[in-house]
Amino acid sequence: MKPKVTMIAWNQNDNYVVTAVNNHLLKVWNSSTGQLLHDLVGHADEVFVLETHPFDSRIMLSAGHDGNIFIWDITKGTKTKHYFNMIEGQGHGAVFDCKFSPDGQHFACTDSHGHLLIFGFGCSRSYEKIPDQMFFHTDYRPLIRDSNNYVLDEQTQQAPHLMPPPFLVDVDGNPHPTKYQRLVPGRENCADEHLIPQLGYVATSDGEVVEQVIGQQTVDQDEQGLEPSILDGMIRQLQLQQDQRTGADQESASSGPQNGEGTPRRG
Repeated sequence: MKPKVTMIAWNQNDNYVVTAVNNHLLKVWNSSTGQLLHDLVGHADEVFVLETHPFDSRIMLSAGHDGNIFIWDITKGTKTKHYFNMIEGQGHGAVFDCKFSPDGQHFACTDSHGHLLIFGFGCSRSYEKIPDQMFFHTDYRPLIRDSNNYVLDEQTQQAPHLMPPPFLVDVDGNPHPTKYQRLVPGRENCADEHLIPQLGYVATSDGEVVEQVIGQQTVDQDEQGLEPSILDGMIRQLQLQQDQRTGADQESASSGPQNGEGTPRRG
């Protein structure tokens, strides 16, 4: 097999370069001389994630399609910690991306099964307030293109970035309670009755008809209790002024002498 480099990363102080090769090895190089210092062995599949620690120049994280997550001491060429992303009843999940927190005390990973894995010091109590399964009801909805080749949501015929904030649902499309809907940006200040989605029956790709969230009730922004947009307010004010001028012009043009008295006004 011809060796190929799948990922490359410098450590925090740029003294070392780490390369991931498609033979599942990680190689640590001296960035000044190009000398090979260590071969890091542990992965059983290709590695596409190399993440350096935000301030500790010794630490490098690697993760790959084998579900393994390693924390290495690249100065010694040794494993410091190892995690394996085993999913009950489904085997392992390939790890697609990882990032350290700014303080270096935590790191988060995403896998091929849509999971967000959070590792670090402390307890997980702060994460227990949210459900295990969280999707937006607009995830995986089909898109179409208009005559200008712009992307539109097929169901609402709207550009995706102009659609209202989505609802949180589980993997089967069932909406979560209202307390979780407030976690969605744009729904923090909504009244409870505006956090209940509109359900409908939708045909899936295999012809099965299922009940899913199809949207939300049309509610004015003021009724939702949201802070009004400054730009929207300016647009409404300009429109009001234009309507008033138009009405005054029409009134002036249509007014004439009444009972033979007065002269017609001109706009």
